[in-house]
Amino acid sequence: MAAMDVEVGRSVEDARDRSLSGCGPVRIPEDLSGIIWRCGFWEQFWLVLLSVSVFVVNIAPLELQRQIVNDAVNGNDMVRVFWLAGLYALTTLLLGVLKLGMNVYRGKVSENAVRWLRGAILTAIRRFGVRNARPIPPGIEVSLVLSEVEPIGSFVGISLSAPLLQGGILVSTFAYLTYIEPMMALVALVVLSPQVVFVPLMQKAINRRVGRRVTTLRSLSAEIIDEPADDATATLTYGREIDAVFRLNMGIFKIKYSMNFLMNLMYHFGVASVLALGGYYVIEGMTEIGTIVAFISGLSQINAPWGDVVDWYREWRVTQTKYGMITKVLAVLNTAGPTPAVAGAAAAEAG
Repeated sequence: MAAMDVEVGRSVEDARDRSLSGCGPVRIPEDLSGIIWRCGFWEQFWLVLLSVSVFVVNIAPLELQRQIVNDAVNGNDMVRVFWLAGLYALTTLLLGVLKLGMNVYRGKVSENAVRWLRGAILTAIRRFGVRNARPIPPGIEVSLVLSEVEPIGSFVGISLSAPLLQGGILVSTFAYLTYIEPMMALVALVVLSPQVVFVPLMQKAINRRVGRRVTTLRSLSAEIIDEPADDATATLTYGREIDAVFRLNMGIFKIKYSMNFLMNLMYHFGVASVLALGGYYVIEGMTEIGTIVAFISGLSQINAPWGDVVDWYREWRVTQTKYGMITKVLAVLNTAGPTPAVAGAAAAEAG
C-alpha cells in the first residue's frame, strides 16, 4: 500500500509539472545529451542552420580582400575597387546580422534550459514536504537551484551550434587558404598542430579541479545552513573550505591561462612562418601581395574559431562533470521517494 502511495504521489507531481518551461516531463535525464534534446530539438535545428549560414558567408570577405589589394597594387580600374569595397561592407553587415540573430537565439535556448532545470529540481525536492524529511542538506538544495544549473543551461544553447560554426569556419577557411597557396597552408598547419596534443591534457587537469571545487562549495553551503555551534568552530570550518576553493580556483586559472598563452604563441609562430614564406614567394614572383594579406586574415579567422572550439571543449567537459554531480544528488531523491505525508496528500489529490 505504501509503495502504491509513493507511485501515485510521483504520478501526480509529474502530471502537474509535465509542461514545465516547455521542456516536457520533469524527470531529469541521466546524461547531458538528454537535457540538450529535451529543451529544444527544433531550436537546435534552427541554430545549426544559422551556424551553417555564418561559416558559408564567412569565406566571402577573405576573397574580396585579396581581389581589392591585388587590383589596387596592379593599378586596375578604381571603380572596380570601390564596387568590391562596397560589396565587402555589405557582406560583413550580413555576417554581423546572422551572428546577432544566432547569439540572441542561443540565449533564449539557454535560459529555457536553466528555467526548466530549476523547476525540475524544485519539483523533485518538493516531494519530500518538510525540510527535515529530505535526504540532502538544505545548503546543497540552494546551491543546486541557484548556481549549479546556470552553466549547464548556458551550455545547452551552444551545445551543437558552437562546434558546428567554429569547426565549419576552420575547415572552410583552411580549404580556401589551401586553394590559393597549398604550401603556405601546409606550413601553417604544421606550426599550429601541437595544440591538438597539449590542449586535451591541460583540459583534463582543469576538469579534475572543477569537480573538487563544486564538491567543496556544496560542503560550504551545507555548513553555512547548519550553523556551527560556536564562532570558533565556524571560523575554522568556513576558513578551511574557503581556502580550499581559493587554491582550486588558482590552479584552474594557472592552467587555463597557460593554455591560452601557448595557443597564442602557436598562432604568432604561424603568422611569422607565413610572412617568411610569403615574402620569399612575392620576391620570386610566385604569388601576389593580396594572397599574403588574405592568408594573414585567414590565419586570424582560424585562430579565433580554434580558440572557441577549445573553449567549447573545455566547457563541454566541465559541464559534463557538473551535470554528473547534480544527477548523483538527484538520484538520492529519486530512490528515497516522498515521505508518507506527502504521498498521502498526493493520493488524495489524485482521488
